[in-house]
Amino acid sequence: MKSLHWVFFDVGSTLVDEEAAYRHRARDMIRGTAVTLEQYYEKRVQFAKAGFNGDQRAIEYFGLTKTPWHSEDEVPFADCAQTLQTLRDAGYQLGVIANQEPGARERLDAWGLGRFFSVIAVSAEMGVAKPDREIFLRALAMADCRPENAVMVGDRLDNDVRPVKALGMTSIRMRKGLAVYMRPSCAAEVPDCTVSCLAEIPGVLAQLH
Repeated sequence: MKSLHWVFFDVGSTLVDEEAAYRHRARDMIRGTAVTLEQYYEKRVQFAKAGFNGDQRAIEYFGLTKTPWHSEDEVPFADCAQTLQTLRDAGYQLGVIANQEPGARERLDAWGLGRFFSVIAVSAEMGVAKPDREIFLRALAMADCRPENAVMVGDRLDNDVRPVKALGMTSIRMRKGLAVYMRPSCAAEVPDCTVSCLAEIPGVLAQLH
């Protein structure tokens, strides 16, 4: 059994639903082209199923220009705040490790979520992004936590599972967003646990202890 003290979360498709933001950007990118939204999304999923970054590959395939991200379209999942409160009440310390644009702290505060996190390590501030192990090591140092005492919750096998397992952290995969189509390419990408919603996490952690 493990002694787990810290739970770190990704943000996009983990704490917050990004689907409306993805669609907004897709509409912006295809405006004035012959590409339809349906074609773009079909190719996006096709690339994701093949193990690639579906959004980036679809943009490249159609020769589109990536337009600004509409963070105002992001919304926390319905079970987010209650799950975080449950984990805090159970004695866990909570943190964020995410590839995010500047202003992530303010967005978390605006959603009423910032109060739950003692450590917020985002790429825009750290100068390093997932899957680079350095962002995880810095977050662990900020938390004064050993890898074996930490859990990472995220949607992507390449960013949130493989690097944390290599460090000795416990990985929980969140099956949300485009990453639901990803399949482990090797044993290193097989998560310790998989959940379909945040509300399942307290029960999963109780089984890991």
